[in-house]
Amino acid sequence: MPTPRILSGIKPTGKPHIGNYFGMMRPAIEWQDRGEAFYFIADYHALTTVRDPAALRENSRGVALDFLACGLDPAKAVLFRQSDVPQVTELAWILTCMTPMPMLENCHAYKDYLGKDKTIYHGLFAYPVLMAADILLYDSNIVPVGRDQKQHVEVTRDLAAAMNRQYGSILIVPEASILPELATIPGLDGRKMSKSYENTIELFLEEKALRKKIMGIITDSTPVEAAKDPAGSAIVSLYRLFASEADVKRMENDFQAGGIGYGDFKKRLFGAIWEYFAPMRERRAELAADPGAVDRVLGDGARRAESVANPVMERVRGAVGLRA
Repeated sequence: MPTPRILSGIKPTGKPHIGNYFGMMRPAIEWQDRGEAFYFIADYHALTTVRDPAALRENSRGVALDFLACGLDPAKAVLFRQSDVPQVTELAWILTCMTPMPMLENCHAYKDYLGKDKTIYHGLFAYPVLMAADILLYDSNIVPVGRDQKQHVEVTRDLAAAMNRQYGSILIVPEASILPELATIPGLDGRKMSKSYENTIELFLEEKALRKKIMGIITDSTPVEAAKDPAGSAIVSLYRLFASEADVKRMENDFQAGGIGYGDFKKRLFGAIWEYFAPMRERRAELAADPGAVDRVLGDGARRAESVANPVMERVRGAVGLRA
């Protein structure tokens, strides 16, 4: 059986946080041993929200640095910037010409904005088509996604099938691989951890900054001596990601027993997070000490990605009549 080609991407809209790590980065690192993995930093997609060019450049390199520090191996996986393979925008235009408007009007990214007092830009509306181009440009077989992104893979499959009906078998129709559902990872305010809520815990904060964030987690006013409910606690939910089952059970018991304040529980959480990311911080420091390391990885990744993208585009151009 041929080795499957796996495709996934991450938007550089800020510094990666704990939600990004468990939701996308760690699964992607696990997938690199299961097939031919292509991972891109989605800087074109980030333009829907990021308007500061310096921030976009810094975020893109930072995401690459963090990804490598967390265990992505460029010998196993192709890591590249989306914009370093500009054929993706050409394919996106060709796909756009085959995309019915109702298909995009039904996509949740667009529907979520309807009724809000916000300007809806074409980039947001056409986001699923660019995502389809990302997937189809590399002859991807498998696309690991969360359940909330499954619809976009279905759009990709529909567009690939439409192209194949019209022009012959020129595109591989990919399959979605739905990632295991994680319990919602809470942010500092108890809501889902998200950059849009400004409640994130970034992966590689300095010790003082991380401690300050953890100690700033919002809690209720239950007094130290009273029993506390671990079930609804952001502290316990986060601790469960980093601590052993025995340590989690101990924290839950201590919550219910009373006599320990939230500040002490936050200190335990800080210690668990700090220890968990210790080897990754060390690796990140090594990479950061060589300013050209990330650029070399991204440059090599772009060349490898383009070597796959070019034959796909030649097939598509010839089929639709853009080449003899």
